Amino acid sequence: MQQTYPESFHLAQVNIATLCAPLHDPQMTDFVAQIRDVNAVADRDPGFVWRLRSEGADDATNIRAFEDDRILITLTVWRSLQALFDYVYQGAHAAVMRDRRRWFIKTDQPILALWWLPVEELPTVDQSKERLEHLCLHGSTPYAFSFGKPFPSPTAISSSDPQAIVTPKVTVV
Repeated sequence: MQQTYPESFHLAQVNIATLCAPLHDPQMTDFVAQIRDVNAVADRDPGFVWRLRSEGADDATNIRAFEDDRILITLTVWRSLQALFDYVYQGAHAAVMRDRRRWFIKTDQPILALWWLPVEELPTVDQSKERLEHLCLHGSTPYAFSFGKPFPSPTAISSSDPQAIVTPKVTVV
């Protein structure tokens, strides 16, 4: 019988994207039309915990966290790495990922960072920017990591049960 451990940590994720054009530009119509539905899929996912939203809005497209106003930020919290991975690369969100070059400028810098945080905490925009910077400078570490080189939650590390350390089957697209 597999022992279960209390949920002590959740997975925070930040991703950024630099727009090819302003959100109101006709080039962005298909992207903007999907935002509500894709967010609704996340909201219903049993692995989803929380996402950043602009005050009075249902998404974060009005938040400008960087000097470059073309950069959108997505900041979410998930119950596990596998839950986030499944959301990102399957279903409605996978379609956005396939079409991302239509709407976003490709960059050589990391655009996604993951980290574990205690269940009672929520990440901040400043923390997320710091994690992205750390990943850019140091590569994947327990402080900030990627899907390509994930780190287990501190709960899994502190348990003596090797089954508690679950790494998703990752094929980064």
